[in-house]
Amino acid sequence: MSYVVQTEKAATGTGTATDPAPDSGGTTQTVSLGEYVYTFGTKAPAGVAPTDTNRIGIFGSRNLTEFDLGTNYADTTYDFVPAGGTPAPRDIVKTADCNQCHGLPNGMTSVTGSAGMSHHGGRRRSVSLCIMCHQPQNTDPNTGHSLDFKVMIHKIHDGSSLPSVQAGNRYFIGTGSNPLHDWSTVVFPADVRRCEVCHNPKNGASQTNYWLTMPSMAACGSCHDNVNFTSGQNHPGGPQVDNSLCANCHIPQGELPFDASIKGAHLVPTDTKLTWPLNPDPMVNGVTVAITKVTNTAAGQAPAVAFTVKDVNGNPLAVSDLSALRFTMAGPTPDYGYTSFGSDVTTPGYVQEDASKASNCASTGVCTYTFQHAVPSNATGTYSIGAEAERTEMVLPGTTSAMTVTTGAPNPVVSFAVSGSTVNPPPAVVSTSNCDECHANLQAHGGLRDNTQYCIFCHNPSDTDFSQRPNAVVASERTKPPQGINFPLLIHKVHSGENLETQFGQDYIVVGFRGSQNDFGAAFASVPKSIPNTGVRFPAMGPTGTPHDTAECYMCHLDNTESMLPIGQNPVTDPQGRENPTPPVTSACTACHLNQSAYAHAAAQTNSQFGESCDVCHGVGADFSADKVHAGL
Repeated sequence: MSYVVQTEKAATGTGTATDPAPDSGGTTQTVSLGEYVYTFGTKAPAGVAPTDTNRIGIFGSRNLTEFDLGTNYADTTYDFVPAGGTPAPRDIVKTADCNQCHGLPNGMTSVTGSAGMSHHGGRRRSVSLCIMCHQPQNTDPNTGHSLDFKVMIHKIHDGSSLPSVQAGNRYFIGTGSNPLHDWSTVVFPADVRRCEVCHNPKNGASQTNYWLTMPSMAACGSCHDNVNFTSGQNHPGGPQVDNSLCANCHIPQGELPFDASIKGAHLVPTDTKLTWPLNPDPMVNGVTVAITKVTNTAAGQAPAVAFTVKDVNGNPLAVSDLSALRFTMAGPTPDYGYTSFGSDVTTPGYVQEDASKASNCASTGVCTYTFQHAVPSNATGTYSIGAEAERTEMVLPGTTSAMTVTTGAPNPVVSFAVSGSTVNPPPAVVSTSNCDECHANLQAHGGLRDNTQYCIFCHNPSDTDFSQRPNAVVASERTKPPQGINFPLLIHKVHSGENLETQFGQDYIVVGFRGSQNDFGAAFASVPKSIPNTGVRFPAMGPTGTPHDTAECYMCHLDNTESMLPIGQNPVTDPQGRENPTPPVTSACTACHLNQSAYAHAAAQTNSQFGESCDVCHGVGADFSADKVHAGL
């Protein structure tokens, strides 16, 4: 509990709440420059056990705007036991776990312009400080919602997946006179069953496994908010008086998956190599495809691909064990698109072939597939071939929990020289591992694609959603021009999310397979709940604790590659954009910078004879390079 409290008033109405608050009325004594003693104005109440662990927190800021350095923020905490001894504080989630998505991934400790997780104007930046106020004492006077950390954080991150939100309600909070914050649109970037994304078992926290060993109605009911523990509604265990019996049924891990154990209930079926006490063999063995060699790679030749198919444990599989196996060819690098592989090929810039009937397999387990389409006769440079495959397996056969699980193979990509001897694969600008910092296990298109170097085969400058738009489930979309889906355009717009509408009045709707509606830019209020993928909020936070900070390019880009502008590469087909086709740098940058002046600036720096001149000011090492201008303060 907090020894310091204050009365919070609702922004509207008469609601109030007595919530934790910072100390006031204390005194500060200067010991020396940089060293001070603060004496609290609040005294600990009578009856506080001298053997309990206590925590003091402090947060501060320094205004350096006169030096063009913005405002610096910092916080820290100190734990102690009044009677002496070793403190035993609450220690479940670490700030570094939050920062994987909120601004400092890959173990980074600082990045210019990034705060990592920061709230309340940027002043609070550590979990250890947050939980001092966000504990069971804390309630939102506007809604009555608990602001206890475990409840609030679960509900915010579950957002649009909350049963209450799915039923048509909203989850919003706001303390005192602060504006209400609607979190009903939040789409957790990983599968919400992946509790370990935040409850990292390797974070070194002394209570990191509490989510497994200490289930409670407050914590579990925060996500499962259609459960009424008092009445027993939607709770197979019936009514519960308190938390004392929770761990009887909800043990850390049961004998078989998909049971009432905590791991079993939060299992992602497509994860491979999972074993259980009564099921010692992996539940799902999955599939991997390796391309071992590509021959017949000259212009005019049909490439022959040598490959192996195995499960994730290295055991050979027959091609017939797979439910799908396809090879895709694209080229030339460094930028795919606009290559025709024949008059019968309707996919712009690439050709994909079904290899599921490949039967030319040697006793060594190496199979060979020969493309039906050839490398174009006029081709030069470097081309690439990638593979995708999926396998369907039965889990717990013969039981009432039996189910079929389909998993996709990691996409192998091999580049080869069509002319000359030098292979020039596409530059590595982003990486799947960076994607997985937030997405945990990024898999797109039903789990078939998980490699950014494979994604760009199809998401190339010449491609759009033209093939699916006539089948759009939203009738009004059928008559609109196709939407550009080049990878930089697509990813920048998707991650800009709600900013597209709230800042620029724009949307970004991609019609997917079977006509599915994927509106990545719409704010919650303007979209029916029946339409998925609404309200994308980029989780990186700016220095003042504001999410949607899309200027933090390092979250996705490798080694400042945002400054490696695609000068001289292919123009981007963008029928719904302001300019079609769009020069490559203009397309990438205006995917986020959607204001008309940005387009005008780009157009002014583009010449019909020589192309774009963006690199003069914005290229690597330039005064206004992308890594510098996006660094912030």
